Amino acid sequence: MAKRNKSTKSMQAVNNESNSISKMKMLFYWFIIPFLFALALLLIYALIAKINVFEKAKELTNQGQEQVLTEDVKTNRLEEKVVSLQADIQQKEVQIDKLQTEIDNSSQSNEALLVEQQRLLDEIEALQNQRESTKRDYAEIVSTFEKMSAKTAAPVITNMSDAEALRILTSLKPDTVAKIYEKMTPEDAAKYTELMTKQ
Repeated sequence: MAKRNKSTKSMQAVNNESNSISKMKMLFYWFIIPFLFALALLLIYALIAKINVFEKAKELTNQGQEQVLTEDVKTNRLEEKVVSLQADIQQKEVQIDKLQTEIDNSSQSNEALLVEQQRLLDEIEALQNQRESTKRDYAEIVSTFEKMSAKTAAPVITNMSDAEALRILTSLKPDTVAKIYEKMTPEDAAKYTELMTKQ
């Protein structure tokens, strides 16, 4: 029986070996041979159509590499653009700061000018008030001379400066001036008449 078991085992081993060989044959016959046959047909067609399969394979691999390179270049360009835009932003911020400083300085200058303008307006108003006061005072002086007698007014006018005397004489009514001239010496009357005609 031991011999039988041995022979049975050896037959099973041979059967297993033949089964594995037959599976290999089936794989070879059904897949590898048709694949090689189809590959041969494609190569023959490529040869007839004058297509260089190896160059096409190189082109496809080069296109893949170019796409990778193109994506790298795009990424680099985007990074450069981002850096450029950040530099532009910083430059614009510097310009904004500069303009803000100019605006602040201009505002301070405008405030100083407004203060100076107000001071000048106050000064003008004070001068106008003074002028009005002077005009009133002068009008009162002229009125006083109008009311004075010619005998009293003539010596006062002759003792004044020529400019003041001339100013008062030109402001008086012609009748009053004539009466004052009558009470002056002929030389003084001639002098003031001549000054009045030159004016």
